[in-house]
Amino acid sequence: MLTLAALIAAGVVAALGHTALGLACLGGALVLGLAAERFVSRRFHAWGYAEREDDLLVRRGVMFSRLSVVPYGRMQFIDVTAGPLERSFGLATVRMHTAAAASDARIPGLDRAEAARLRDRLAELGEAQAAGL
Repeated sequence: MLTLAALIAAGVVAALGHTALGLACLGGALVLGLAAERFVSRRFHAWGYAEREDDLLVRRGVMFSRLSVVPYGRMQFIDVTAGPLERSFGLATVRMHTAAAASDARIPGLDRAEAARLRDRLAELGEAQAAGL
């Protein structure tokens, strides 16, 4: 959004006869756009999850990588949420709640159907693990 605003400003400045200033604004907009694209891409690829036999692994972090292991038997409930921006793109976030106060395991940016499938699968595995205790 910032890049688009900078491009519009560069076009307006160039149209007013300040070509050098317009080119400088255009160059700045391109640099900002490339930096923003790289930032968003790295954040997107930093998230990951893997379903294992007894637990769920959730990986995240760009500068500081974090790997959370959430045992199925410890999950109290699984929440699927989608804010206005996520809904507009057909995405959702799966959040796992456990008894630990510091538990913040979540998987954002999933397709709605995949989020619903994961929620149902985790609930099924959690019930099976809790019944086996």
